[in-house]
Amino acid sequence: METLYHQTNKQIQEVQSLMGHLERTERDSVHLLENELQARIDQIFNHLERLEILASKEPPNRRQNAKLRVDQLKYDAQHLQAALRNFQHRRYAKEAQEREREELMSRTFTTNDADTSIPIDETLQFNSGLHNAHRGMDDLLGSGSSMLNGLRDQRGTLKGTHKKMLDVANMLGLSNTVMRLIERRATHDKFIMIGGMLLTCAFIFLVIRYLA
Repeated sequence: METLYHQTNKQIQEVQSLMGHLERTERDSVHLLENELQARIDQIFNHLERLEILASKEPPNRRQNAKLRVDQLKYDAQHLQAALRNFQHRRYAKEAQEREREELMSRTFTTNDADTSIPIDETLQFNSGLHNAHRGMDDLLGSGSSMLNGLRDQRGTLKGTHKKMLDVANMLGLSNTVMRLIERRATHDKFIMIGGMLLTCAFIFLVIRYLA
């Protein structure tokens, strides 16, 4: 597993480096770089599927840490995929605008034309809708990136907490059976809390409905 993990991590770093070349690549060859990046990202996801299987087969005392490491690689790969799609969306929108501009500028009129008016309003409306869609996609991708960063921060916090719990358990000499009992008790307490909240909400609803 370690060999495949380091290989996948290296591939992610290489894709991150290539992503920086997209903006500087010539228009005629940018799609070739996009195809190469997509192929590498697809290969990374294939490796991640294999790593998930290998992580599930790790010894119990190393399994959780292995899964966290694989999840970190998965978050990075998903971020790269979202960044590539965002760049492609912006490129497609820019090319569409350039085509419309060229068609408008190349249109010719003669004195015998029955209709010599240029549909400026329709074109402006279409461009406005395209800009709004572009802005909405940027906002969506930005929100997704923020969510991924938040999940990554939470993962780091949970990883540290889990490590501290294991250290405390090792210091106190707690057995696996005792740890499972503690986890089971925490689950039962959660269900009891949820049940109490539901009963309280139902009681408040009945009071409001019949006494108000």
